[in-house]
Amino acid sequence: MILEHADIRIAPGQQAAFDEAIVRGITTVIAKAQGFRGWKVNRGVERPERYLLMIFWDALEDHTVGFRQSELFTQWRAIVGPFFAEPPVVEHFELVGKS
Repeated sequence: MILEHADIRIAPGQQAAFDEAIVRGITTVIAKAQGFRGWKVNRGVERPERYLLMIFWDALEDHTVGFRQSELFTQWRAIVGPFFAEPPVVEHFELVGKS
């Protein structure tokens, strides 16, 4: 399983609207993607315009090819993209261990 980690910065004062948009975008768009297994999103306490989005995929290609090169990605960005203060920083991780 692959963890996609996206560090997202939005414009100040847009938190309530973005909270709704990101959940709606995940549940109505990303959740339809092949290989999608789950998600979690957190908002910063000290910097509430910073979000950490974590999405679990079966394989790296499910995100980088299957989702990113599909119409679903276009739909996702139409929902959340207008809130971005800068492009998100996205990285992928493999599980090493857990408790």
